[in-house]
Amino acid sequence: MTDPRTPLTTSGPTPEMVAHGGGVWADFRRRVGRNRAAMTALGVLALLALVALFGPFITPADPNAQNLRGVLLDPFSPGHLLGTDQLGRDILSRLIVGTRVSLLAICLALAVAMAIGVPLGFLTGYVGGRFDGFVMRLNDAAMSFPPLLLAIALVAVLGPSLRNAMLAVGLLMAPRFLRLVRGVVIGLKEETYVEASRSIGTPTLMIIVRHILPNTLSPLTVAIAVTAGYAMLSEAGLSFLGLGVQPPDASWGSMIREGFLYYGRSPWLGIFPGVLIALTVFTFVTLGDGLRDALGREERTES
Repeated sequence: MTDPRTPLTTSGPTPEMVAHGGGVWADFRRRVGRNRAAMTALGVLALLALVALFGPFITPADPNAQNLRGVLLDPFSPGHLLGTDQLGRDILSRLIVGTRVSLLAICLALAVAMAIGVPLGFLTGYVGGRFDGFVMRLNDAAMSFPPLLLAIALVAVLGPSLRNAMLAVGLLMAPRFLRLVRGVVIGLKEETYVEASRSIGTPTLMIIVRHILPNTLSPLTVAIAVTAGYAMLSEAGLSFLGLGVQPPDASWGSMIREGFLYYGRSPWLGIFPGVLIALTVFTFVTLGDGLRDALGREERTES
């Protein structure tokens, strides 16, 4: 009987795949397509990506242009659909350009986290021994610190900016990817098909690429989707404290900080970016759940 955990890359197409037409990824796309929540989340993220890409060309006004004669205008004011802030800047325009900043922050944090955590996870999980013990003790020590406080300390040393803030967030997320990948690799390297490949002299790199790596993509993909929401919240928190995006640039987190000062007079200054952050984080979590279901995984990946 075939082991259900055997990598799909090592065997030919199953009768089910032939009947449907296509291979592994075609079957995966079909399963994702049947998940309405995942498809809706993908659509929302695609829309946000388009807004981020073409944002500077579709803003109704200059997002940094000040008009002290028209400060704190209410939504649906003439020429300002969502009103203006305390300096007379158009809120809708700043929300649009803030989309690019917020999504860029997510990409930077995930890139740093995966560049550190994934390779170390493979090494510690596959090599084991003293190297595994040493790295995991460091990993446990890093995860024991309060994330936000450690991020604040790192940004205080490096200097407040979006790049430094996301570097700090990425460093804090790396231990989670390391632990996830290590756990998956430890379970896979003892499988029968891996032992068989090792016994016939297959190079270690080939074993990792052909047998282990494909089976890590499922939990890793889910972790990326869920962790993206955490990265957005972290960026918003650091920007709210003035350690992320610096004026006059706008991000959703920095707009909440500015709106907090005028909440009694103009609550929409913080409500609009806050709603966008909440919806985007919910979208990432929904996408993560949908991908998990499409990839046939029953376990949840915690961020």
